[in-house]
Amino acid sequence: MLVAGFPAGSFQTNCYVVASGPGEACVVVDPGQDAVEPLDALLAEHRLTPVAVLLTHGHFDHTFSVTPVCDGHDIAAWIHPEDREMLADPMKGLSRESAAFFGGRLEMREPRSVEEMTDGSSLDLAGLTLRVDHTPGHTRGSVIFTPTSAADAGQGAEVIIAGDTLFAGSIGRTDLPGGDHGQMLESLRDKLLTRSDDALVLPGHGATTTIGRERASNPFLQGLDTPAPGRGL
Repeated sequence: MLVAGFPAGSFQTNCYVVASGPGEACVVVDPGQDAVEPLDALLAEHRLTPVAVLLTHGHFDHTFSVTPVCDGHDIAAWIHPEDREMLADPMKGLSRESAAFFGGRLEMREPRSVEEMTDGSSLDLAGLTLRVDHTPGHTRGSVIFTPTSAADAGQGAEVIIAGDTLFAGSIGRTDLPGGDHGQMLESLRDKLLTRSDDALVLPGHGATTTIGRERASNPFLQGLDTPAPGRGL
């Protein structure tokens, strides 16, 4: 399986492409601000043909270029229904202070084709199977993706495209509209800390890490592995 990416725009949002190999079809994950040109260069470098765009959540630093990428390649965007409204109205995902920075208005629109995905679904795209896990906390519709290809099944470390749910040394903020710290901790415990230590985590910002590294050293994850019986988060 081929996974490649680059940080896009002033927010340095990681945009990824995933394919079964060079010269194949691929999916694009989170094309953010100013992502179109570097994405085109990455697709040309690996001779890839995009067949879908997958969005880990609806914040505009992850969706800024979704419409030109989707409409330019005549492909659909996939997003969780809880975050879909942010595609056309990104202000719904911003704090009052952030919205004021943009003059209270940021013009965006949905791509021509939008598909919705739900927790536990499997997307069969580009010769890949991508498991979708709903991880609310950063936003109501945040998800993570676990891609596999037939050729790589059962071989190598699991790959998790984590969006803004888990970072190297940190977790996604929960103080924006739709954020919920309790839900974030539940998502981390139930959807990420259940994975093996060698699972690779590709976050929405910053460096790649592993579940084992974060389990051992991420201050936000300490104590989440074994919650006390009967105690909710």
